[in-house]
Amino acid sequence: MNVQHNPESTRGGFTLIELLVVISIIAILAAIIFPVFATAREKARQSTCQSNMRMIGIAFQLYLADYNDTYPCTGDYHLWMGRWWRWPLQPYLALAATKGDQQHPGDVRYSTSNSLQTILACPSDSAALNSYDDTSYAYSMSFYFSPAQIDAMTSPADTYSDPGLPCTPQTASAVIDPSRKAMLGEWVSNHESPHVGWWGENTNGVWGQHAWEGARNYVFADGHCRYLHANQLNPANDGFPDINLTHNGIAGTDLKD
Repeated sequence: MNVQHNPESTRGGFTLIELLVVISIIAILAAIIFPVFATAREKARQSTCQSNMRMIGIAFQLYLADYNDTYPCTGDYHLWMGRWWRWPLQPYLALAATKGDQQHPGDVRYSTSNSLQTILACPSDSAALNSYDDTSYAYSMSFYFSPAQIDAMTSPADTYSDPGLPCTPQTASAVIDPSRKAMLGEWVSNHESPHVGWWGENTNGVWGQHAWEGARNYVFADGHCRYLHANQLNPANDGFPDINLTHNGIAGTDLKD
């Protein structure tokens, strides 16, 4: 008895066109899903960063209570950088194990035996992890220079080089609007700028061509922390969203009305 076989009933595998269709569908789905995952991951990092900054804000309040409501002022114009201001705040951040680096004796920019990555470093800030001894946040110069001194500084260069002005301790009573004057902020990390990757690194920081794009976390003088887009801030004396050089210094405001 002869049995006839239908060639189509025994066909296996896919044709080239079918494979191309499947690959195209997968590519389309990946293009839709991956950005969603990246956005969710960055929001999680932003929340972690904000939590860190709330704790640092509490540390500043504890420092004020111990130093007659006077903000940290060590006489170093570089104090705004995280590697400098973390030392006067160290006792309030449970970083007792932190100590100077034996390879860099006397240089406060370096430390050993620390857990700074979990407190002072934003997970979006790969630049801090690689270059700034695990510190991401900046302390406003307006809190250790007088308003007149701050208004005499009109360029970002004045924050990196000695402006030739003596550091002047400022007190909490000098803050006219504590809910609108930023005390601490992210400096390099930028959570929404289209000109940086989702890892958050932005070598321009709060200055440069894209300074007015993206968003960062800030701690204000009254202790609250907010996530703000750059365009929600007033231009500083240098024309950037720069909490260092706020117009009228500690008596001025960074947050727009």
